[in-house]
Amino acid sequence: MTVYLVGAGPGDPGLLTLRGAEVLGRAEVVVYDRLSAPSLLELAPAGAERISVGKQPGGPRTAQEDVNALLVERGRAGHEVVRLKGGDPFVFARGGEEAGALAAAGVPFEIVPGISAAVAVPAYAGIPVTMRYSSTSFTVVTGHEDVAKGEGSVNWEAVAALGGTVVVLMGAARWRAISTRLMAAGLPADTPAAAVRWGTRPAQRTLRATLGTLAELDPQPPVTIVIGEVAAADLGWFETRPLFGRKIVVTRAQPQASALADALRRRGAEARVLPVIAFRDPTDAAPLVRAAEQLGSYDWVVFTSPTGVARFFEQLRDARSLGGVQVAAIGPGTAAALAERNVVADLVPERFVAESLLAAMPPGPGRVLIPRAETARDVLPDGLAAAGWHVDVVAAYRTVAPPPDPEAESRLAEAGVVTFTSSSTVDNFVAAHGVAAVPQVVASIGPITSATARKHGLTVTVEAEEHTIEGLVAALEHHFAR
Repeated sequence: MTVYLVGAGPGDPGLLTLRGAEVLGRAEVVVYDRLSAPSLLELAPAGAERISVGKQPGGPRTAQEDVNALLVERGRAGHEVVRLKGGDPFVFARGGEEAGALAAAGVPFEIVPGISAAVAVPAYAGIPVTMRYSSTSFTVVTGHEDVAKGEGSVNWEAVAALGGTVVVLMGAARWRAISTRLMAAGLPADTPAAAVRWGTRPAQRTLRATLGTLAELDPQPPVTIVIGEVAAADLGWFETRPLFGRKIVVTRAQPQASALADALRRRGAEARVLPVIAFRDPTDAAPLVRAAEQLGSYDWVVFTSPTGVARFFEQLRDARSLGGVQVAAIGPGTAAALAERNVVADLVPERFVAESLLAAMPPGPGRVLIPRAETARDVLPDGLAAAGWHVDVVAAYRTVAPPPDPEAESRLAEAGVVTFTSSSTVDNFVAAHGVAAVPQVVASIGPITSATARKHGLTVTVEAEEHTIEGLVAALEHHFAR
């Protein structure tokens, strides 16, 4: 049993350390902050208990003593516990108090440092905290103490006299009093200052002003404030990404959703994962097992999805069974799934739909095996049969609607885009949430999916020319660039 105090970083899930991801991946209990990136919780096992102890300004609060007691209780119970904290556990995050409580109780613990907002947030705003010759030091202070009442131990006069860069964390509510104190201590009012809200996230916004004027812009929490000559630097890169700030719903099944969500996040979007389909074993798995055993009797095996590849290869006991059998993939995603298993597709059509694959296949006679979803269009098997092939279609999996997601409403709230990557995602989304819940922009991976969306009365705003995940993301970039 161990309790891990893990720094989650300031918001961007990509800033989690490898060690942090490792312990999250085997956690039995995850105790997390309000500021922890929600997508990080997906790294924990599906069966792990997730407990929110986030503190909201003016809202519900979990007392620190209760958090300490919870960690001790779960640690003593023999659980692998991850305490996921925003930023670094030991930088204004009360990690020292939690570690102290665990030590006093004799509960083993480990500190997994995280990237502090003090350096990461300015970097994402294009502000270096140090610059050679001009800012050769930086000071990090908390703005949580009430300056107006004389609370706390921060010597603001000493901070003002230090020179270099000053980074204030958690200072939004008391910024006017802090800036007044700094100016009274001799820091010039025209000293550059910047406030970065929701730093490292798609919601990031940077306010640039001076020490004397920043208060008039009313910076709101959570905010990181930078004071000094470096705050005048504008080496922006994060807020210029092509999909920056776009709230995009991803409806693909887990774990496939991660590929699209990651691609969107790399371009600055806020990907809101809301799977509306899940994959299960076929109603009758016996035909799939027999087909895998008799693979050598076929001339071609045709795969129409990465899931079909995965499910079929689970039944394939010996890769040598593929000897002499040619392999076709409907598109690059399916071909990539084959490549992961060291199989190179003999045929991938130019357009990634059944009609194009049918046109690219040679004429029969011969035998073709198609492992696919239990319910799917019959364009491909019917067309191959008409071309002289003997076709065996076996169900490799079935698609079902997942259990209702209690967070669905919040994930759809304020979203501007929804992505559909198959007809099943459209059907299940509408069945679960209704047409009224569909965001303004509907993005489809291809014409078949678009046709299904239109049958439900939806207007398809974006359709990928290349029917792949990258093609869908590229189409969204082009749409918003216009």
